[in-house]
Amino acid sequence: MLISQTIANRQTFFGRGSLQQLLPLLQQPALPTLLFCGASFLKGPHYAAMSAQLEPLLIGQQIVTHEASPDDIDRWVARWRGKAERVVAVGGGSVLDAAKAFAAVSQHPLKTLRYLEKVGDTPISGATLPLIAIPTTAGTGSEVTQNAVVTDQAEVKVKASLRHASFVPQVAILDASLLDATPDKILACCAIDAFTHLFEAWLSAKGNFFTRQTALNGMRHFVAAWPALNRQDRQGDEAREAMLLASWLGGLSLSMAGLGVIHGIAGELGAIKEEHHGEVCGRLLFPFLRLLDNSTHPEQQALMAELQLALFGAPHPSPAGQLSQWLQEQAIFPFWQRKTALSAAEIDWIVARANSKNSLVSYDKAQLRWMLEQAWRRTA
Repeated sequence: MLISQTIANRQTFFGRGSLQQLLPLLQQPALPTLLFCGASFLKGPHYAAMSAQLEPLLIGQQIVTHEASPDDIDRWVARWRGKAERVVAVGGGSVLDAAKAFAAVSQHPLKTLRYLEKVGDTPISGATLPLIAIPTTAGTGSEVTQNAVVTDQAEVKVKASLRHASFVPQVAILDASLLDATPDKILACCAIDAFTHLFEAWLSAKGNFFTRQTALNGMRHFVAAWPALNRQDRQGDEAREAMLLASWLGGLSLSMAGLGVIHGIAGELGAIKEEHHGEVCGRLLFPFLRLLDNSTHPEQQALMAELQLALFGAPHPSPAGQLSQWLQEQAIFPFWQRKTALSAAEIDWIVARANSKNSLVSYDKAQLRWMLEQAWRRTA
């Protein structure tokens, strides 16, 4: 029997306007607090509305413009170690992961790479600064996961995590009003990342009834939200709120059951190419669904049939094919149509390192290569 464990936030605030909970949280108690965020948040209406009250509670701001590298984290640690006693992160997955990594490494003596999965040589302890995570996108679920993703495309060429149960942010604030002005492409690419977390957890070899019910709950919210994410009316407001919940549930699901072959490929591609992680997962999802359509694995077949019935209310002779069609027909942005290129050497590099992770089926190198070549143009 597979045993699952949930590790979540100590406090989770949910609902439009819940961003206002940040101010009293920073005063109870008052600690030297560093803000991690994107430049767009500082220029936006939410920061403008609270900046007069918020700025006196902060010791500074750290702007995050991309997925954090080990050098980025080490530079921030050198600047702020011993000064910050708490971290607030407001932004997408890159901002939240950067803040989580900083909060942890600032409490450890060595450089980031020494602790990083895949390449590190030193176990990381659970020492970390308290962190308040406030997502402005609905996709990664980083506000409730125990991993901080770090990317080095320059030297080591690795995308991996700093991971410990203590790295789950103590507080998450899920305020869907922060998603209201998000461009359609970002809404769609982040949302398909959330779906991939939920879907791979549903199909995981590590899954059990508890993890799959959590994932199914998230996918139901996703299905309700996916077609209406960009509407500027009450239905759109409810859709963005539902997707934010789906993303949070995706973070819980992946923490319990792990991810599968899509992320087994996407993590390696992200080590060498600057592409939006959600878009990468979404592009890989469609060829993976074609593999599932032809699967003879009995548990995969049973899980897909069960999912089809739960999400759409009626059986279908091709559950994976019908899901693929629905996702594309109902999408607010056709992210899969923009096929960028991978060279033959890049495909070889990715395939050599990719894995099936927690998949029920162990996919061979030919299948991994096929998925990549379906989702990207191949150049010489």
